[in-house]
Amino acid sequence: YNQLNEVLVHLFNHTMKIEEQSLIREEFKDISMNDMHIMDAIGIDQPKNMSSIARLVGVTVGTLTIAMNNLKKGYVTRTRSEEDRRVVLVSLDEKGKKAYRRHEKFHLEMIKAMRQGLNDEQCEVLMQAMRNLREYFKSL
Repeated sequence: YNQLNEVLVHLFNHTMKIEEQSLIREEFKDISMNDMHIMDAIGIDQPKNMSSIARLVGVTVGTLTIAMNNLKKGYVTRTRSEEDRRVVLVSLDEKGKKAYRRHEKFHLEMIKAMRQGLNDEQCEVLMQAMRNLREYFKSL
């Protein structure tokens, strides 16, 4: 119990800081980790409307609109939907795609480090433990 608690507390306290130190530097120093997570929610596949992005990030559309103003510096493009001009669609510009890929790479390397030395059965146990933790947080 004590060892697991110590590891979890350390991870929770340091993950965001480490992620920020790894990602928000050089060419991306003009954005925050919150901005990075918004770009992650936008993704690189299809443009998304503001409501769906806000839902993914867990903020209101108004809060997202304020954050989008910071990302208009070459990271995102906002356009009106051809079908419904009231709908704003957001997609990543080239700089946004580059930031997205750097963030994705960070997460892939983090998962690779977690899986190191574990066989498939152990990975499944780890996955179940992570699902349990997610469900616990959802219940709060």
